[in-house]
Amino acid sequence: MTRVIRLDANPGMPVPQDVVVSLKNGGLVVCPTDTLYALAAVPFSKEGLLRLAGAKNRDSGKPVPLLLSGPDAASRWTSGIPEAADRLMRRFWPGALTLVLPAAQGLFPMITDEGGTVGLRVPDHPVARELADRVGGAITGTSANRGGKPWDWESPEEIFREFEDEISWVLWDGPLTTTAASTVVRITGERPTLLRDGAIPFQEIMEYLQKG
Repeated sequence: MTRVIRLDANPGMPVPQDVVVSLKNGGLVVCPTDTLYALAAVPFSKEGLLRLAGAKNRDSGKPVPLLLSGPDAASRWTSGIPEAADRLMRRFWPGALTLVLPAAQGLFPMITDEGGTVGLRVPDHPVARELADRVGGAITGTSANRGGKPWDWESPEEIFREFEDEISWVLWDGPLTTTAASTVVRITGERPTLLRDGAIPFQEIMEYLQKG
């Protein structure tokens, strides 16, 4: 059974322990971020990742990005942080910038791509960061929608109808004020590559790096 918590009616409410326990036990939670609602699982839970893949009807070859509790959590998931990436973390995190970096060894294939990279972001939303912190520093950050369908939800009931009993909890914080996804930039050396346009213009990112 899917349960809902109305965060919009209780601003500042901490995430209940039952939600954290569900995640740790392989469950899925829909939570708000600063961009889109996310479908959260624990990224070191094989059971959770398999449930996520089923709920999303997701192509197994498409890696799942991660939302972090803070910049310090990045080192667990990457084998190294290039200087340019470090500068962008300090400038744009928390915020709508996903950095695709060299992946650490031993991560589940579902969260890495064939090039051995992993997508990381610190969201500018306290609920997503709290969830990540309480399950070990990261949750999955894929958008809460089935492949190819809209995700600008107007009510938690719409989410129930979309996912039925495949999710354990919906943390509802009201309709989103933006439907812009995060900007995705790959940095495996010193020169960034734009993978997806989003909320932060790539030109702004490059101008910041060029300031030196």
